[in-house]
Amino acid sequence: MKQSLPAIEAHAARALAVKGFDLPQAARSCAWLHGAGYNGLQYLVEALGDEKTSAALEKDLMGLDLQHVSCVFIAEQVEALFSEHGRLFLRNVRHGLYLLPGSVMGNYGIGCPVDPGFALGGERHKNPYAEKLALAMAEGVDVDDALWHSVEL
Repeated sequence: MKQSLPAIEAHAARALAVKGFDLPQAARSCAWLHGAGYNGLQYLVEALGDEKTSAALEKDLMGLDLQHVSCVFIAEQVEALFSEHGRLFLRNVRHGLYLLPGSVMGNYGIGCPVDPGFALGGERHKNPYAEKLALAMAEGVDVDDALWHSVEL
């Protein structure tokens, strides 16, 4: 079924709120990911099933250990540490695509989010998602019905 990006964001925000999370950035990222062609809702559903949803993140000599906590929950912390320290090598990443919207909007690069350890930093010189996102805002995006209902409250 076709959904607007604001509807996806609202749906994600409700799902997070039901589980006791006030994470507007995660809800926005979920919609942004769908607009960019990634399955943000699928990652959200997976993350909401996780037992561990927080981590004490501290930069060490090797970079930053995300401790397999979903970036749905800790993307803001990771971005704050990037702002403080600059380029970071990330380890034990889960749902790293939730870092992508911030990196595009903040004009910094990330390595391949499917790699279990990837670097965050550098400078981004273009937004490869602008056209897809504009089209998604205008026309909405297809969302699998079963996935949409699996997030229903």
